[in-house]
Amino acid sequence: TSSPFFPFDSSWDAAYERELQTFQDIGDTGEIWFGEESMVRIIRWLEKHKVPLDSSVLDIGTGNGVLLVELAKSGYMNLTGIDYSPSAIQLSEKVREKEGMSNIKLKVEDFLAPSAELSGFDICIDKGTFDAISLDPSDAAGKRKLYVGSLCRVLKPEGFFLITSCNWTKEELLNEFREGFEILEELPTPKFCFGGRIGNSVTALVFQRK
Repeated sequence: TSSPFFPFDSSWDAAYERELQTFQDIGDTGEIWFGEESMVRIIRWLEKHKVPLDSSVLDIGTGNGVLLVELAKSGYMNLTGIDYSPSAIQLSEKVREKEGMSNIKLKVEDFLAPSAELSGFDICIDKGTFDAISLDPSDAAGKRKLYVGSLCRVLKPEGFFLITSCNWTKEELLNEFREGFEILEELPTPKFCFGGRIGNSVTALVFQRK
């Protein structure tokens, strides 16, 4: 039986194991974090800013790898996805095979302690991984600091960092990434109205490494 006190990482792994089984059974890739429009938003920004198709892109917490597949379909050639869940990487490998995308590299990696070869990326993308780290009951503040340090290590100076979050406002993210990064722009996200106030349930920002 499952327990609400599962270690943080094993519950994620269990979720991806279920999605892996579902994919093997019926070919469904599972959940797309923040929906299709979040992927379209990222790809549109890259195209609008004429980011070269041979730029090296790292998808942090790639999950089922669907974003990388969409980037590959848009012509991007130098794509890497990492996830600390082996089941997620297995799932993304199966999705990659089904789509015939041999130019996508996939690795099991803990972004808070990245391996030495994980470096020199032009672009890093995060859809929900920083959120997940922020929810970790054991030392979330320390883990957020580690995340920012890892990002500084893997992203080239003047490289772009695109983050989509449902836990953090623009102001909070500016504060979290103030050391080493500057904001380039906020991307439009769906708005909601509650009690007469208009807000965004999702924040999407583009930072540039200093």
